[in-house]
Amino acid sequence: MEIWINPACSKCRGALGLLDAEGASYTVRRYLEDVPDATEIREVLTRLGLEPWDITRTQEAAAKELGLKEWPRDEASRDRWVGALAAHPKLIQRPIITADDGSAVIGRTEEAVRDALRRGERP
Repeated sequence: MEIWINPACSKCRGALGLLDAEGASYTVRRYLEDVPDATEIREVLTRLGLEPWDITRTQEAAAKELGLKEWPRDEASRDRWVGALAAHPKLIQRPIITADDGSAVIGRTEEAVRDALRRGERP
């Protein structure tokens, strides 16, 4: 199990606390420092079952500068969105937990983190 975090994010810290309390085995990826490339973003989107615009933080300054709210949300625009996320990782919703069963969740709630725990290996 891997969790993509921003240490400054309270939701990320909460997810880590819950994983620790449950004794989960996981790897932390500080995705603002260890930036996922476009291929990794596509892979996590497949695991999430979501589109890039579904995991984009559109209220961030970079999103406003890029005008993301105006970008089309269709298959033809998918690569453009993925490229924006790779170039501006702060736009990626967090935390993202990739479970050992090949799925992933956005762990913003306790329920979502527990879902990842049910899907992942436990020590």
